[in-house]
Order: sequence, then C-alpha cells, then structure tokens
Amino acid sequence: MREERVWPAAGGDGPALDARPVARRVGLVVLSTDHTTEPDFQRMVCREGVGVYANRVAFTNPINADSLRAMQPHLGEAAGLILPGEDLDAICYSCTSASVVIGDAEVAAAIADGKPGVPLVTPAAAAVRGLRALGTGRIAVLTPYTIETSRSVARYFEMQGLDVTGLTCLGMEDDRDMARIAPDVIVDYAVAAMAADSSAEALFISCTAMRAAAAVPAIEAATGKPVVTSNLATAWNCLRLSACEHPRPELGRLMAMALPKD
Repeated sequence: MREERVWPAAGGDGPALDARPVARRVGLVVLSTDHTTEPDFQRMVCREGVGVYANRVAFTNPINADSLRAMQPHLGEAAGLILPGEDLDAICYSCTSASVVIGDAEVAAAIADGKPGVPLVTPAAAAVRGLRALGTGRIAVLTPYTIETSRSVARYFEMQGLDVTGLTCLGMEDDRDMARIAPDVIVDYAVAAMAADSSAEALFISCTAMRAAAAVPAIEAATGKPVVTSNLATAWNCLRLSACEHPRPELGRLMAMALPKD
C-alpha cells in the first residue's frame, strides 16, 4: 500500500516562495495574425532572469487605417490577461502602423485599462528612442505597406523632429505575406533603399511582421550605417526598461546602446 503525505503538517510553514519565478517580466500584445514578434523576442529578449509573456489581440487584414483602429477597444482586455494581478517591467504593443494610426497616447490609455502603471513600449516610439541613442537625425524609411500607410509612418518620425530623407515601400496589405519575405530579400531592399538616399544617416525598417531584425547585421555590414527595425527597437527598449544593460552588438549597433533620457 502506498504512503501518502501532505507537507507541511497542519499548522506548519509551506515552502519558501520567491518574489517572482523570473526576475524580470516583459508583456507582449501581438496581433492574432503575427508570425514574427514572438520568435524575435524569444531570440533577443528572453534570457536567464528575463521572461516574455504574450497575449494576442484580434486583427483582420488588410492593413489600413480602419482595420488598425479597430484594435484599440480590445487592447486593455488583451493586456489585462497577461499575468493578471501581477506587475510587469514593460509591456509592448507590437504593431508599428497601428501605434502610428491610433497614436501613442491613445494606445497607452487603452493598455493601462488592463495593465495600469506599466511602462508602455510601441515600435514607433521605441524606434525614435533608438535613433536618438544612435545619434542620428536623418533617416531613410523602408516599409512593406501601401504608400498611404507608409506616409503615416514617415509623418510620425517627422513630427518627432527627424528628417526623413526618403521613403520606400513594397505596396503590401497583408501582414501574413509580409512575414514571408525572407531576411536575405529584406537585405537587398534595404541596401537599395540606402543607396537611393545617400544623405541618410540611418535606416528604419517598419513592421513587426517583417523578419527584418534578423537582417540587421548584414544590412549594417553592407551599408556601413546603423539600422533600426520595429522588433529590434522594441526588444532593446523592453530590455533596458527591465534593467538589462548587457550589450549584444552582434544583433545590431542599437543593442549596444543605453536608453536615452527623455
């Protein structure tokens, strides 16, 4: 006959509990159609002492102003289901075009409904911080979007005081197709975009769906200039907010930078 035990005995103390199972916690709200952000964060953010906890928000293609704005009412619920009742060191809403169209302040308010008091990272705002950390003011922009959506992204950076010297877009509307562009193809487009805008000090590649972060080292080697992508910027920003300052320049020049003071 088996022996059964319940520890501790009645009135005794249970096992000692750590304050957190993982020391640092990053929340991630991704689109239901996203193939890329979670693998990128697993590669660039997750490490001993830093965990990433994700939830998804409904999204329906094609990418346009209406479909992007339709996510806003659901952001609070999506954020609130990430470790309910527990705090995070940072939370990222992983959609560049939506954060531009909805607006950073409006995204922050929506996320705060579900996760109050947590620092918010959006791709566009993180990219601006990254470009400032790199000391660049004139940028070329490459996007997979239609020209209409791409112009919104360019205007965002211009409103932040950056000089957009050139805008290149691929005219795509479906983020699932954007995720299928191979990194070596992204390198080719990026090198061509930088060649067309020789006065640019850096390149920003927009879209969390694109596998552009993996292409950054090759683009920087080919162009000799820093490259910031949506997922590279958010990964870097979330790490720095989580007090993880370890430089990883092999992922791109940005990953060796400290977070600038706003």
